[in-house]
Amino acid sequence: MGSPAPLIVSIGEPAGISPDIAILTWHAAQKGDVPPLPDLRLLTDPNHLAMRGEVLGLATSGIPVVPLKNRLSGTPAAPVEDDAAGIIEAIDRGVQMVLAGEAGGLVTLPINKKSLYDAGFDYPGHTEYLGVLADKASNSITTHRPVMMLAGPDLRTVPVTIHIPLADVPQALSKRDIVETGRIVAEDLRNRFSIFKPRLAVSGLNPHAGERGALGHEDEAVIAPAVSKLLEMGINVVGPLPADTMFHAAARATYDVALCMYHDQALIPAKALAFDEAVNVTLGLPFIRTSPDHGTAFDIAGTGRANPSSFIAALRMAQNMVEASRA
Repeated sequence: MGSPAPLIVSIGEPAGISPDIAILTWHAAQKGDVPPLPDLRLLTDPNHLAMRGEVLGLATSGIPVVPLKNRLSGTPAAPVEDDAAGIIEAIDRGVQMVLAGEAGGLVTLPINKKSLYDAGFDYPGHTEYLGVLADKASNSITTHRPVMMLAGPDLRTVPVTIHIPLADVPQALSKRDIVETGRIVAEDLRNRFSIFKPRLAVSGLNPHAGERGALGHEDEAVIAPAVSKLLEMGINVVGPLPADTMFHAAARATYDVALCMYHDQALIPAKALAFDEAVNVTLGLPFIRTSPDHGTAFDIAGTGRANPSSFIAALRMAQNMVEASRA
């Protein structure tokens, strides 16, 4: 078996800290401040990267770059609508390179959704857009269901519903979605994380998991039947469990991943435990994708104060997933 293809990194929002953490990570590795990085290529405008390097006082000539066709012009903390074409190009080409075997996995740097929306981007976020790209690339009628997983050293969480208002969650939850999410999570933990008998813990929606219907009907009517179906499918799963007792150390030792019913139920414990080390992983796709678990941080862009730890963790996790998939 030959050497794995390099990881490809899409630049994300050029006016945020994405260029900063790419440059800072590269220099930290060159100085030996962090262990050697996986082989990688950065999809960006090399002129923009060089300009950010000048702001930071760091050379960028050694960073391996795949040049974009579109120019980037955003200066620190000043996003511009014209950069949307380059941001989207980086994502599109990254996916194309992975599917063509030119890259082993895709690591995406943070985007600014507002700037993309203003430019006509019609998707809730990275995760949903990657699912659309996977569908377009498929030669069949297969529809991919991208699943967001937040992974840190001590906890993995998955939100069943993602970028929707909290008020819409009860109506959006369905047995089918919970079952399909659980199936995808179990499959990818086996195939890409070498967890051969993954243990899933499913949270309730309401306080005390509904208190047998006293505090809401969704736990008994929707979530419990989904858990039963997953058990029928041979998946090791428990729930629905009260969310307020799922995340202390003793509870976390009993499962490999927590399936949560809405965005903040999953992301708050993940970020509280490992804000600088958590990684956003997209499951359910025909390619590997990870991302730092933070945003564009315009307030510190260009200052040199951005912490690249989550990006480094995303690179290492992507590499581990590539190796597990090849095993």
